[in-house]
Amino acid sequence: MHDPRPNRLRVLVVDDEALARRNLIVLLERDRDVVTIAECGSGMEAVEAIRRSAVDLVFLDVQMPECDGFDVLELLGGKVPPAIIFVTAYQEHALRAFEAGALDYLLKPFDDARLERALFRAKDKIAHYAPQAPRPMDRLVVKNRGQVLFVDVADIDWIEAAGYYACLHVGGAEHLLRRPLSELQVELGGARFLRIHRSVIVNLDRVRALELNAEGEYDVRLESGERLRLSRRFRRSFQERLGQPRGQS
Repeated sequence: MHDPRPNRLRVLVVDDEALARRNLIVLLERDRDVVTIAECGSGMEAVEAIRRSAVDLVFLDVQMPECDGFDVLELLGGKVPPAIIFVTAYQEHALRAFEAGALDYLLKPFDDARLERALFRAKDKIAHYAPQAPRPMDRLVVKNRGQVLFVDVADIDWIEAAGYYACLHVGGAEHLLRRPLSELQVELGGARFLRIHRSVIVNLDRVRALELNAEGEYDVRLESGERLRLSRRFRRSFQERLGQPRGQS
């Protein structure tokens, strides 16, 4: 009989109730294939933890304040781990969970046998897992002064590097995101966003003109009136994306 068990299973348990996390962790510790178990008490913590370190399997609560289980999957975009098992006390979320790509759906309270079946399915999927091409994310989550903000990617005008952070310019507002610009560019995808400088990415939908400045270099003018320097290094790729013949540079 085929044994689907992977060599090691890195598990993340996400639930806003500490007791629920602890009960599940105790059960998981009995499985000899589970080598690491981390836990998060909120959806936002889960998003950051998954981005920060490799995870094979996530037990994800559906209903959590500020950022629920479905928000977690949406915000992760192409970085969703190989296996997601939703854990909840509410049957009505099951259909949406499977539509979101969940492998299984555990209803609280569940017994050892039900958890074992879910784990077996997860191990089989992970053993045969082939990473999918990442899909561009639709929203970014930003923590600001005790608030959790969800920023639609389509609303972003441009992004600039600010050390380890990225500063999102959205209309007249600015939001700091603790993500390096290079990583953010990959996750946003190249269809809408393009780098014009080593520290600047623009939303191509916001670009209105390419203008020569007093120094003989080009600036990218956005519909907001903002002018951003176009680096020579990125000029050719920018012009090609905008359909401008290279001879006009």
